[in-house]
Amino acid sequence: MTSQPIDYEKHFLVETSWEICNQLGGIYTVIRSKLPANIEAWGKNYCLLGPLVNKGLNAEFEDIAERESTLGRTVAALENMGIEVRYGTWLVSGRPKTVLLNPDHNIGKLQHIKKQLWEDHQIPIGTDDSLYDISLQWCDLVDTFFTLFSKHEKRTILFHGHEWMVCPALLNTTGAHSNVKTIFTTHATRLGRVLAVNHKNFYDMMYEVDDQELAKQFGIPSIHQLERQGANKTDCFTTVSQITGLECEALLGKLPDQITPNGLNIERFQDPHRIQIRHEKYKKQIENFVIGHFFNATPFDLNKTLFLFTSGRYEYENKGFDIIVKALKKLNEKLIQEKVDVTVVMFFITNAPVKSFNPAVLHSKALLEEVKNTCKSIEGEIAAQLLVNAASSKDDFKLPDLNQFVSDYWRLRFRRSLQSWKTDEWPMIVTHLLQDDHSDAILKGLREEQLFNSPIDKVKVVFHPEFISPTNPLFGLEYSQFVRGCHMGVFPSYYEPWGYTPLECIARGVPTITSDLSGFGSYTENINANSQETGVYVLKRKDKTEAQSVEDLAKMLLQFSKTNYNYRAIMRNTLEEFSRTFDWHKLRIHYDEAYAKAVKK
Repeated sequence: MTSQPIDYEKHFLVETSWEICNQLGGIYTVIRSKLPANIEAWGKNYCLLGPLVNKGLNAEFEDIAERESTLGRTVAALENMGIEVRYGTWLVSGRPKTVLLNPDHNIGKLQHIKKQLWEDHQIPIGTDDSLYDISLQWCDLVDTFFTLFSKHEKRTILFHGHEWMVCPALLNTTGAHSNVKTIFTTHATRLGRVLAVNHKNFYDMMYEVDDQELAKQFGIPSIHQLERQGANKTDCFTTVSQITGLECEALLGKLPDQITPNGLNIERFQDPHRIQIRHEKYKKQIENFVIGHFFNATPFDLNKTLFLFTSGRYEYENKGFDIIVKALKKLNEKLIQEKVDVTVVMFFITNAPVKSFNPAVLHSKALLEEVKNTCKSIEGEIAAQLLVNAASSKDDFKLPDLNQFVSDYWRLRFRRSLQSWKTDEWPMIVTHLLQDDHSDAILKGLREEQLFNSPIDKVKVVFHPEFISPTNPLFGLEYSQFVRGCHMGVFPSYYEPWGYTPLECIARGVPTITSDLSGFGSYTENINANSQETGVYVLKRKDKTEAQSVEDLAKMLLQFSKTNYNYRAIMRNTLEEFSRTFDWHKLRIHYDEAYAKAVKK
């Protein structure tokens, strides 16, 4: 049995992030999903520290009145200094104690803070963006918090900060207090993310660039220098994957001291023995959309249809949307050539600037509802008369001609509603009116590959340029329910420091395609050489041309398209078991090892 790297009773962990009680991106998921495992390990020796900026905070926060504990006395001292602070319980799984500091307290000190950062750490004076300024104001308060807390708490304090927004406080605190050790985790370098968007050969060039000069060109010199200093000066530097570690070495000048892969609170997703039932339930709701969207023009057999999807931030090349589009064309050709009796519906789910839902899509849905209501009325009329007919029969026990039980009114109503709904036009690709559909990257790609939802296409495409929510009139599903209803998630990212979307798929028993350029994909390869057998397909993109990646992705999609119902059902159960590998109760040890390294430094 592996020994515990850190003694939880002899240390106090303060996990700090701009995204505590303030959801902006993936860091929120990391911290929140890790809470049950952290609370189980650290108990009362743990708290969160974040910004007081969420206007809807009261719905998920309960204040604590006590001011006797070391944490309580620190909060009282902050209050006595006139700083607006909230101390309480974040009402999420684990119920962690949380301290939130209002950065507006330091509006008047901003220029002084910038000057001090330049003098102490050579951070360029500037305004990279609005978040940069407000995070500096907040970090000055975070620095004050640790100065006070280190006087009240005699045990070793572990100041664990996530992302560049915490770096000013990390730099000021490192070495300033004998009982405070600092840990910095970057989940993706800011410069790396910008470069990956702007350069297709990012991984080839990252060791050759002048990172300081490029940071200036992209308008982020201060943020980049904060990250670089944070990586090199804190007591322990970590990142989420080996591939991001190489990025850190190239752009920040430091290999991480520890790799800390991301996990989930898997128990929240597990649903033993009901995984197939839930898949079928939510698949039916997706089928309802598909019927309304496609069947008025090009109906197909739903029993021989697979629902695939991709989702995430709208970064056309970074997220692999570009090669998905090209692979779909090849898949379409292969399905037709090989006469594979299956239809694939591919959903692109991302956020793009939109005007509104496409009225034609909503109109088609409304007309289908009219057809459904008419069918229900006819069903009721037939049932009532069939019962009378059956009860009245003597020797004839055959099922009569049901048409005789439908009145002329409902016959006419049925024909009219069906004629109103049916059309000769091909089904639309995008469900909304985009702000600029002419230059939209996904639509341009689909046009280039001539994927138009034609009657002969075996691959159908739906571009939904908003994230799925239960208020959505097209699906009426939570995003998590939509995922469960699909057959596969496709995420062949080019730049993805970790990648929660494929991990969330396998946690729900949904097979997924990831890439070896994503943190999740490379980690999965390292722990399971035969990951495809568990339902995780890792596309090789490292050292491959785009054409090779497209061809390999098309082959993966074709292979999956040929699987049968029973095989996919077994795979869903296998995936659910495999997903436990990524439970925070197992992965937390990597952070514990980082804390131990910080203490020993």
